[in-house]
Parts: sequence; structure tokens; C-alpha cells
Amino acid sequence: MRDKLKPIKILVSIPAGEMRDSFFSEALSARLEQLGCVEWNTNTEQFSEEELAEKLSGVDICISGWGNTPFYEKTLKYADKLKLIAHIGGSVRPMVGDAAFERGIRVCSGNRVFAESVAEGVLTYMLCSLRKIGEYEARMAAGEWPSLIGTRGLLGRSVGLVGYGMIAEYLVKFLKPFGCGILVSSRHISEEELAAAGIEAASAEEIFRTCDIVSLHNSLTMRTKHSIGAELLNSMKDGALLVNTARGALIDEEALVSVLKERSVWAALDVYETEPLPMDSPLRDCERVLLMPHAAGPTADRRYAVTSYVLDDMERFLNGENLDCEIDFARAGTMTTVV
Repeated sequence: MRDKLKPIKILVSIPAGEMRDSFFSEALSARLEQLGCVEWNTNTEQFSEEELAEKLSGVDICISGWGNTPFYEKTLKYADKLKLIAHIGGSVRPMVGDAAFERGIRVCSGNRVFAESVAEGVLTYMLCSLRKIGEYEARMAAGEWPSLIGTRGLLGRSVGLVGYGMIAEYLVKFLKPFGCGILVSSRHISEEELAAAGIEAASAEEIFRTCDIVSLHNSLTMRTKHSIGAELLNSMKDGALLVNTARGALIDEEALVSVLKERSVWAALDVYETEPLPMDSPLRDCERVLLMPHAAGPTADRRYAVTSYVLDDMERFLNGENLDCEIDFARAGTMTTVV
């Protein structure tokens, strides 16, 4: 149990400004202040390595966010009391290095809240693409009353998931009411998990060849970079839809552009190898693609929920309870490591 005679020192390393304010309401800030002695980053930019190293001296808990200076050996050299890194984000790699785990520093994140919101985004992209929402909205705005020939629904579709983490887990639940048959290609899912979720294992090759919809959920590593290349893309059925809300560099974009222009294959993309998407990207000239600006989730209205969830885990930590979304060394190793 927590020793209330010793004040807990908490560092919020997230820079001051609009982004931090979108995660911390006055009520959430007040709630955090009740947990210990809080030092807020007053800069409008991330701490440098040396600044973060000095700030971590005497700190028990550090709250980090998107773009945080990584917790590597250099930045942990004065972290004599650091016990928990609470990340108001999803993936903690490559922000948290091996040195943190080797020192016994525990890590938690808002991954579960992020995952649920992103899964909702994936479902939205599937429905919008199949029903051609973007195209029909533009044509209606131009004064047309277009024919509905060619629109499709999600009901009864075959869906393949390449990679299986928390986002895919939520997506499977969201797809169930649509009666979709679901195949999964993953090195990390067990037979028990497959049976419990009512889904089947398959190779990536089988998924691309047979499924109406393919959704990518792999982390980006040296192994998975450009793993979705010309061979897999060209094996997709006519009319099939590829959805990517994971990482842009999973796909060979040049090969994807060729397939989109030469075949009746569709795509819904939320992530790209270069972000923001360059104005001269050939993807902008493709007709059968829905382009979104890395917006699958969390939606802006869920950011307070992310912070509340992370604070819940901080309270569990301080009370000696199990954390709901702890990221241990093995789990961190399955997350994106290439940026």
C-alpha cells in the first residue's frame, strides 16, 4: 500500500499547449494533483534529453504523451526513484527503451481506450468505402442525384485481419452483428483465443486471396516493413477492399498505386509512409481510395477518457493493485519499433 507520509512526486513531461489541454480538463488536472506533488512541463516543446534527465531526478511517476523524448539510458541516468511511466498514448515503443524495463520501471498506457476508438474508425472506413459515402456526398454537393448501382454493404462479408492486437480484438466484436466471417493471420494469437472469439486462423496469403475486406493490424518492425507488396496486393479479388489504420510503411505504396489504377481493388487508408501525405503523392490521383489524415482514433472527444483511464491505472499502482493496461517488456516488443 502507498505510504501517505511520503509525498509522491509526479512529472508531466507533455508540453504546455493545445494538445495537452485536449487531454487534461480542469477536473482531470485537479484529480492528478490529488495523487501527489505534480510538476508540469511549462515549455511549449518536448524536453531535450538532458532536460528530461534532470527533471526525472527524485520523480516517482512520469506522465508522457505523443512525441515524448525517449526514456533511454541517457535520460534515465538521474532517475533514482522512477517507478512508473504512465503514457497518455497507445504504443510505447520506441519511446520506452530496454533500459527502463531493466531498471524495473513499470509502464502503462491508454492503449485500451485508443484501441477501442481506432476499431470504431476501422468499422467506419469499411462502411464508408463499401457504400461510397465520399463519392456520393461530393456528387450530391455538385447537384447530382447519382444512381446507387455499385454500392455494397458489410453484412455477410468475409473479413481478414493481418495482425491481431487490441484494436483487432475490439474490431472482431464490432463486426459480429454484421455476420461477417473472420480470418486472422497472427503469430501471437492462441488456439484458445481463436475459439473464444469465434474466428479462424489463416495465412496472410489466404486472406488476401479470398477475403472481401482485408484490414491491417500489424506493428511496424523491420520484419513487417513493406510486407504488403505487389504479390499480395495483386492476389486480391476484384472488388476487394484493403483498410490500413496501422502503419503506412507496412504497404509498398508504389505497388498499391499500381493495383488501384490497374485493377478493380479498393482501399481505405488512414496512415502513410510519409505523413502528412505529400501533395504530389500518386495516391491522391487514385479513384478507388478513401484517404484520411491519420484520424481513426482516438476521436477528439475520447482524449479525456484516455487520461482518466491512465489515472485509474496510476491509482491502482499507488494502491499496490494490478494495472489494467500494463505494458511489460514482452508486450512492448510486439509494438511498433520502426518510425
